[in-house]
Amino acid sequence: MNIYAVAIPVPLYKTFHYTSDEVLDLGARVEVNFANRRMVGIVWGQTDAHDVEPGILKKLKPVVRVLDQSPIFDETWRALLQWLSEYYQHPLGEVCQTALPVALRKPNGNSQIAAQKYLKLTSFFQSQWDECEDAGVIFKNAGHRVASQQQALFSELAKGPKSFVDIRQGFTKATLDGLAQKSMVTSFEAPIVAGSWQQHADYWANLTHARANVEQALVVTGITSQLEQYGAFLLEGVTGSGKTEVYLQTIANVLAKGQQVLILVPEIGLTPQTVSRFEQRFGIEVGVIHSGLSDAARLSVWQKARAEQIGLVIGTRSAIFTPLPTLGMIIIDEEHDESFKQQDGLKYHARALATMIAHKRNIPLLLGTATPTAESLHNANSGKYQHFTLTQRAGGAVPAALRLVDTSQIPLTAGLADETLKTMQEHLNAGSQVLVFLNRRGYAPAVICQQCGQAQECRACDKPYTYHRAKRKLICHHCTDQVSLVPSCMHCGHANMETEGIGTEQLTAQIDALFPQYNSIRIDSDAMRGKDVLSNTLDAINANDYQILVGTQILAKGHHFANVTCVVIMDVDTALFSPDFRATEKLAQLITQISGRAGRATKPGETLLQTAQPGHPLIQDLLNNGYGHCIRTILHERQANQLPPYTHQALIRAEDPDLNKCLRLLHFAMEQCEQLQSLMLLGPLPCLIEKRQSRYRYQLLLQAEQRGYLHGVLKQLTPSIQAFAQELRIRWSVDVDNIDFS
Repeated sequence: MNIYAVAIPVPLYKTFHYTSDEVLDLGARVEVNFANRRMVGIVWGQTDAHDVEPGILKKLKPVVRVLDQSPIFDETWRALLQWLSEYYQHPLGEVCQTALPVALRKPNGNSQIAAQKYLKLTSFFQSQWDECEDAGVIFKNAGHRVASQQQALFSELAKGPKSFVDIRQGFTKATLDGLAQKSMVTSFEAPIVAGSWQQHADYWANLTHARANVEQALVVTGITSQLEQYGAFLLEGVTGSGKTEVYLQTIANVLAKGQQVLILVPEIGLTPQTVSRFEQRFGIEVGVIHSGLSDAARLSVWQKARAEQIGLVIGTRSAIFTPLPTLGMIIIDEEHDESFKQQDGLKYHARALATMIAHKRNIPLLLGTATPTAESLHNANSGKYQHFTLTQRAGGAVPAALRLVDTSQIPLTAGLADETLKTMQEHLNAGSQVLVFLNRRGYAPAVICQQCGQAQECRACDKPYTYHRAKRKLICHHCTDQVSLVPSCMHCGHANMETEGIGTEQLTAQIDALFPQYNSIRIDSDAMRGKDVLSNTLDAINANDYQILVGTQILAKGHHFANVTCVVIMDVDTALFSPDFRATEKLAQLITQISGRAGRATKPGETLLQTAQPGHPLIQDLLNNGYGHCIRTILHERQANQLPPYTHQALIRAEDPDLNKCLRLLHFAMEQCEQLQSLMLLGPLPCLIEKRQSRYRYQLLLQAEQRGYLHGVLKQLTPSIQAFAQELRIRWSVDVDNIDFS
C-alpha cells in the first residue's frame, strides 16, 4: 500500500494522507473524498507507513481516481508553489488551486490535449472568396439572406482555419450552426504539434522592424547580451518612448532561439491592441489569458502553451501560472500597476512570483514602466535590478506640458474651471481630441436630503450610495448592493432630495451640453461592459469618431491615442491627504500616466491639472522636476520614516459582523508578539473601508527591518491565529507585502 500526502483546496495549513494501490506521480491531480465531498487535490509527497500513527493509518481513505497521465506540476513548479504558500502564509491546497485553470479544478477537466477541432470553409466557397473577397456577394449568389454575423464569421474563416474554442469567443453557436446548415463550412481535427510556431533562422534574420533610436538600441543590446542567464531589468521610459518596440525586438531574439515568452499586462483592455501588434510583427499565434475569456478558452491556451504549440503568451495577472516548458523570458508591462497584486484569496504579487520563476529557470525578467514603484527603484539602486532609461519620446514627439488650474476660489461648470473649458475649446477647434479624467463612475457619489442633511447610505457598509442615473438606481460601490431611487429620505421621509458631487455619467452629459457640436464617449467599467465593447470603442476613438473622451483609470493604462492633445485631470486632491503612505506615490503615477496620453504623435500636447492645492509639495515637485525626481524624494521620505521598501510589512485582517470578535482575534495576535523587540506593531485599527457587507473589518500591521525575521514571526504566529479564529468562527487573512489598507 502506497501512502501519499495530498494538497486539498481547503483553508487548512497542512496536507492530507490517502492510500493508493498504484504508484502516483508527484504533481498529478487526484480525486479524493474529503468531509463527505469529492474534491480535486494534488499529489504532493509520498509517506512511509511507519511515519503515520497506527490509529490514523487504519482510517486512511483511498484515492478515488487519478486524473492526470503525467504530473500537472513539475518539480520546478512544485517548488514555486511551496514558496508561494510559505511566503504569503497561505494554505498549500488553495495555492495549488489558484495556479490551476478553473476547468482543471473540476474532476472532468482534462490537462492533456491530443487533438483540436477546427472549422474551415469548404473548398467551393473558399474558391468563391478567392475570386471576389466579398462575403455579402457570395451569400447573395448562393441565394442566402443577409446575415451579418454569419458573413463576419465567413470572412474570418476565409483567412484560414480556426479552432472551435477561438471561434466561440466571438461568435455564438447559432452563427456556427447557420453556416453549417448552408454547407459553407466543414470541420476537422488536427493534432497538437510541439514547436509548430517556430520558424527557420532566415525567417527571424529577415524579420522587419521599426528602426530603433540610440536609446532603444542600447537597451535591446544590453538585454539580449544576457539572455542565457537570470537577470532582472528595470526599463524606465517616459510615456511614448517606445518601450513596446524594445519588447518586440528583444522578444524576436528569444523566439529565434526556439524559446517561449510570457508577457503580463495590467488590464484586459490592453490585450487586444497588444496581441494585434505582436501577431503582425511575428506572424505566429499569440495565446491570450485573462478573466474575460471562457473557462474553455483559457484551458485551451494553457494546454497549447504546455504542449509548446504556442511560443508567445500575453495575459493579465493570472497568466503568470501558465506552464511554458521552454520559457526564455518574462516581461511585465506597466510594472507599477496595482492590479498585479491579488487582493483576495492567495494575496500574491505577480512581479514577485515572476522574479522567482526567472531565477529558478535562469532566464531574464524585464519590467517596463514610465513610473516605477518605489520598491523597483530601490531594487535598481541597490543593484538587484539593472536599470535602463528611455528619456526621449519615439518619433520626435514632445512630452505634454503640465499646467495647474487653481480651483480653490472660483465657480466651476460641471466641475470644470472656465480656463479649462477655454483650453478644451481651443484644442477641439484645432481638430484634436480631448481626454477628461475623473476617477469616479456613476452620476453622483451621494444623494443628500435637504431637510435633515443625511446621505442615503448602504446599511451593510455605512457608506453613501452612488446614484446611477441611467439605471435609476442607488448602488453601493463597496458591496454592489442596489436599491431603486426613491423620492423621499430613508431617515426623515422628506421629499427634497438632491445629488451631491459629480461622476463620469453626469460629467459626460454636461460636456455634451457644453460642446454640442462634438461627439463624446464615456469610458468606465459601467459603459464598457460586454465582449469587445472596449476594443471597438478604442478603434472608434482612433478613427476620430469621438472628439471628447471622458473616463476613469481605464483610460490611463497604456493606450495610444495619436490625436489627443489635451488631457484634463479632475479632483485629485483627496489623495494628497490619505492615511495610506503610498497615496502620494500612486497619485504621482496616475498624473504622469494620464498626462502621457497627450501629444504622443506629431501634435504637441498639454495636461491641465485642476487642484485646490496648487502649492502642495508633491504637485510642485511633479510640475517642476517630473516623476523621476518626485519618486526619489518619496524614497528619501520613506527611508527617514522607516517605511517600505526600507522595512517589510504584513497585515493581519479580521472581519465579522461582531466588532468584538475582530478585536479579540487581533489582540490575541498582539499578545503572541509582545516579547518580540525587533517587531513593530500598529493596531488594531479599522481598515480604510471599516465596514463591508455588514462585516466590520479591522487590521493589525506588523513591521520589521529584516524580511526573514518577519516571515519567521508569521510562520510561528499563523497556526495559533488559525486555531483561535476557528474557535471564534471568524474570517481572517494575512497579507504579506500589502499595498492596500482599504
